[in-house]
Amino acid sequence: MLEKSDVEKLRKFCQENRENVIKMVYNAQSGHIGGSLSSVELLTVLFHKCMKLAPKWFDDKNFATRDRFVLSKGHVSPIYYSNLAQMGYFPKEELMTFRKFGSRLQGHPSTVCPGVDAASGSLGQGLAIACGMAIGLKLDKNPANVFVLMGDGELQEGSVWEAFMDAAAKKLDNVIAIIDRNRLQIDGCTEDIKALDNLPEKIRAFNWNVIEINGHDIVQVYDAIELAKASNKPTAIVANTVKGKGVSFMENNAGWHGKAPNKEEYEKALEELRYDIR
Repeated sequence: MLEKSDVEKLRKFCQENRENVIKMVYNAQSGHIGGSLSSVELLTVLFHKCMKLAPKWFDDKNFATRDRFVLSKGHVSPIYYSNLAQMGYFPKEELMTFRKFGSRLQGHPSTVCPGVDAASGSLGQGLAIACGMAIGLKLDKNPANVFVLMGDGELQEGSVWEAFMDAAAKKLDNVIAIIDRNRLQIDGCTEDIKALDNLPEKIRAFNWNVIEINGHDIVQVYDAIELAKASNKPTAIVANTVKGKGVSFMENNAGWHGKAPNKEEYEKALEELRYDIR
């Protein structure tokens, strides 16, 4: 159970993460803001409160039994890197090297970056990667969990549903899929392109445990992840979110899927975020 003080700390981390996303993409003049902002609470709560982490990457004592994480929607790497920096895997100053030549913080995550378990970017592959990790952990009798953050647009890939089927067949209760259900993808609304509703019922039909939440409610995110960790089935958390959350002119706007702000937009976004720490 989260204490009130925990919620306040997490809100401050979320605010910092949103600001970091805007700064990183503006500085690089390249990157994906909309889906990064919709994922803020999901990854902030996961990394700060719910995952078992190795305090130091490749640390002998904690590394083997750490929980694993796969960023299936690899293009939202800014929010991933911001959380990794907050957890101390590399200096926060390094965030401003995002997408620069020679940086460890490339546009899609790579294992050259401390804290990254799997390289990703090709959509529809992350859940299968997570299942492979989970099978390996089961064979080693390792109690670690594998978390995977997925976009709803990538659920239009057939490979995702093969992985849903495989996880249930192999009883991979150590797999927890968090789905950022912001209902927008690069071409527009998911329901106009290839409809996914009723998404929770579709996933339940594959014999998964499904929890549906407000993905911007810190307490709901925490409670859902903790429930998922205790489940005897693979669990999908369908998190209803707002693309571009926190910046008024970016919210629910598919145009901000992979667009960098100009100077005026950058300053306005930071002003809004610093005024309203939702």
